[in-house]
Amino acid sequence: MSDKTVNILLVEDDYLDIMNVERELKRINIEHPIHVARNGREALSMLRGEGDTPKISPAPSVILLDINMPKMNGIEFLTELRREPEFSHIPVFIMTTSNEETDRMAAQRLNVSGYVVKPLSFDNFEKSHSSLDSFSLFLDLIKMK
Repeated sequence: MSDKTVNILLVEDDYLDIMNVERELKRINIEHPIHVARNGREALSMLRGEGDTPKISPAPSVILLDINMPKMNGIEFLTELRREPEFSHIPVFIMTTSNEETDRMAAQRLNVSGYVVKPLSFDNFEKSHSSLDSFSLFLDLIKMK
């Protein structure tokens, strides 16, 4: 692994889910900085460095994104993200409690790298090959940086 800083952006409004993600990543020895935004608008402000919000630098190597959030949901955020050349390449992994096919299709149209149903637990991967595939890719992306 290189000395390059690898930032992770977690866009999640539920405090317990935030703690769960941080705990699970730490448990598997992923200790890169995790920047937390509570909704899509806050995440965009963090990426752009708008107002009093400091810009995440370097830009995140990966984004973990909830779909169901107040103010700006995950699909709305992802739509905006994909329009901005500076951020459109960032791999995004959707994390949600939603099993709605419409959410899954909307996320796929916006080129997500993976789609995982919460709660996140690396112990439960054998139950869901899509979760295993998605987070194996997530871990590969983090470790390559």
